[in-house]
Formats: sequence, C-alpha cells, structure tokens
Amino acid sequence: MFRVANKKFYSTASTLLKTPLHEAHIELGGKMVPYAGFEMPVLYKDQSHIESHNWVRSKVGLFDVSHMLQHRIEGKDAQALLQKITPIDLDLLPAFTSSLSVLLNEQGGVIDDCIITRHGDESFYMVTNAGCREKDVNFIKSEAKNFSNLTHEPFEGTLLAVQGPKAQELLQKFTNEDLSKLYFGQTKFLKLSPINATVHVARSGYTGEDGFELSIPSSTPEESKQSLEFFRTLLNEFPDIVKPIGLAARDSLRLEAGMCLYGHELDETITPIEAALTWLIPKTRREQNNGFNGSSKILAQIKDKTLFSKRRIGVTSKGPSPRDGNKIFSEDGTEIGYITSGSPSPTLGGNVAQAYIDKKAKIGSNIKIEIRGKLRDGVVAKLPFVPSKFHKA
Repeated sequence: MFRVANKKFYSTASTLLKTPLHEAHIELGGKMVPYAGFEMPVLYKDQSHIESHNWVRSKVGLFDVSHMLQHRIEGKDAQALLQKITPIDLDLLPAFTSSLSVLLNEQGGVIDDCIITRHGDESFYMVTNAGCREKDVNFIKSEAKNFSNLTHEPFEGTLLAVQGPKAQELLQKFTNEDLSKLYFGQTKFLKLSPINATVHVARSGYTGEDGFELSIPSSTPEESKQSLEFFRTLLNEFPDIVKPIGLAARDSLRLEAGMCLYGHELDETITPIEAALTWLIPKTRREQNNGFNGSSKILAQIKDKTLFSKRRIGVTSKGPSPRDGNKIFSEDGTEIGYITSGSPSPTLGGNVAQAYIDKKAKIGSNIKIEIRGKLRDGVVAKLPFVPSKFHKA
C-alpha cells in the first residue's frame, strides 16, 4: 500500500522556516537570508567569504543543511519505483552505500538531483534539494501510484555537514567506531556522544573535501535540543579547527569542485548527458527501452552526440566575475553559450564558472563573456577546477 506522510514542509510568503540549529546561528552572528523557504546563514560575524572558504579547505567547516528534504522509501516495490524515476541501478549498490542520481521527467529532463542510499533489500534513504521540496514530493507521489507495495515518507531533521581535511579527526573524538574504515559513499548508523540517539553518518559532502553528513533525529523538542547542543559542543571545544560556514562559501566550494547546483546547471529542460553526467547511467541501464523516465532520449544521446549541441563545461576568467545568464561568444563574435554560475575562486585566484557551451569549443579555447555590457576575456576549462579529496579505499 502507498502512503505519504501528511506533514507540512513549506513556508508561506510571510513566514520563513527555521532549522533546529537556527538559535545557534543567531548566537554566532550569522547573517541570515531567505533561502528555499528557510532563514539560513550566508556568512558569520568576523569571517569573510574568502576566510570561510579557505578554512574548509584547510581545517573543518560545519554547514547546516537541515533545509534539505529527507525521504524514506520502503517496501517490495521501492527499488522498482526508484529505478523508474532515476537511471540508477540499485542492484549495483550494496547495503549502506550511497550514490548521486537524478530524478527524471518523461522527456529525460532533471527534476532534481539526489543522493540515494540503500539500507536494505526493500529500504532506501534519499536526500533531495530544499528548493524543490514541493515539486519533488508531488512527483514521487504521482509516480508511486503505479506501484502497489511501498511507503514514501518525507521527513525533516537536523542535517549537519562536517567538511574539511580534519573532519575525521574531529568526529573520531565522539565515537569508538573507526571512522578511517568508513569510505566515501559509505554510510553507517552510529552513536555520537553525547547524543542520546542513533545518527546516520554518511561519508560524503558538497565541497570536494573529505567529510561527513550527519542525519540527527530531531522530531521532538528534546531531540532538536540535543542536535543544537552537539553543534555548539563541536564549535566550543575545538575552536582551533572548527568554524560554522554559511551559504556563500558552500557555493564557491562546490563550484571549484565542479558540482552542479539545481536551478543553475540542472533543470527540467537539461538531460544528464548535456550536463556531463553520463556516468550516472551505468552500462547495465543503457540497454534500449530500459524503462527509466526519458530513457529513449537519454540513451539516444549517449549513442549519437549530434543529438545535442551544448555541454556543461568550466570557464576561467579575470576581472569581474561571470554570473548566471551571462552570454558567451567565440573570438569571432558568434554566441556559443551562457554562464550558469560563477564566483571568484579563493583557492586558485581569478574567477571560475560553469557554463553550457557549444560542444565544438575545446578546452583551452579563448572566449568572450558579456559582463555588465562589456565583453571580457575567458578560457574554456576542464572540470573540476580543484581536485576532490574524498577518502577512498
């Protein structure tokens, strides 16, 4: 039988939602801004964007990502549903491992990107983006009507990303489990003192650095208080290596790491192939008529690259930073693409950006970017700009 938890997730125009860690953000002098219906910290007092960014690259940053939506999908038809709405092959995903994937519409466009974790033969955990909450729930609910034996429960809680080269050193102080044996893409339920609840620990993140994402139960006031106190403990006891980090650095870190942001690099008109995410479709799912949404279009694009004209690629430049929507031209003045997101790069200097550019433009090609009415010099570049430092076996 199919059911969806009947719970309100969304803010009204006049009311911004608050995460369980909101109180701490205020105490820490967080500059709060509206983001995906939530009031979230973009920066903290006494930290510049560049300082926050570089801190994560060298030590440990704590990111409140509780605005993301979590899902439990369980039952005999759970795997069938997920393999209909995403191109993942869950037979290749062992228990307590996770994978990036994408929710697909019938035309092969990306409804959202997501992380899917297998907990058992009929039990899966998924995290989707904050800004797509209502759309994602409605989409999954609609698709699940075609299956008779599953439950889908969206839920909220504390999601805390612990990111940076000293992330393992930090978290190891709170558990007897050997975290060095938990590799990128693996998950585990652990006890983290002094939290009186089991925490879902995933070795993953959105920065390109080593790190973890903690799903801490927060369905009751007491649980929420525990997660808040744990957040404070990390910061108060280890100030030499830990700082809270806001949305500004989160964006520049993921941009340097070549990671997509929904609504910029991904949307419902773009297929995974155009987004340079062909690797999300394993060989086992590339057989014709495979059955996932949009498979005919996506598989055709894999076989015949003339069926699409632009690809997601990197861009570097000097001077004013490129921003979403800036047009890109070849040296002869022909319009060949557009910027999807850009930022000054604290790690590399200069600017880095992601863009959709005509496939004929090669890495290293000189381009012109229209910024504030002027054409600025740029270069087509390979992604990622900064190599990832994931902890792998």
